[in-house]
Amino acid sequence: MISGGRDTRRKKEVGELKSTGIVRPVDNLGRIVLPIELRRVLDIDKDAALEVYVDNDSIVLKKYQPACIFCGSAEGVAQYQGRNICGACREAIAALK
Repeated sequence: MISGGRDTRRKKEVGELKSTGIVRPVDNLGRIVLPIELRRVLDIDKDAALEVYVDNDSIVLKKYQPACIFCGSAEGVAQYQGRNICGACREAIAALK
C-alpha cells in the first residue's frame, strides 16, 4: 500500500466487477493514470482508445473495438465515409442495387 493518495489497495467485488484494489486520484484536468501492470495484463498500448460507459454510479472503461453501424458486429469492419460497416452489411447494401 502506498500512502499519499497514490495507490491504496483493497479487494472487493461489486456485482460482476472485480476490484483490483487500486485507487488512483483524479488530477486537475480530470485525468487518472492506469497502472502499468494493469495495462500490461489487459494489453492496453499507450495510444489505445478506451470507451467510457456509465452504469448507475460506476464508470466502466472498455478497450474500443470498432463495430458496424448497422448490426453491431466487430468482425471484418471497414470504414466508409467515416462510418464502420462490416462485410456482411456491405454485401447486403451492394445487393440492393
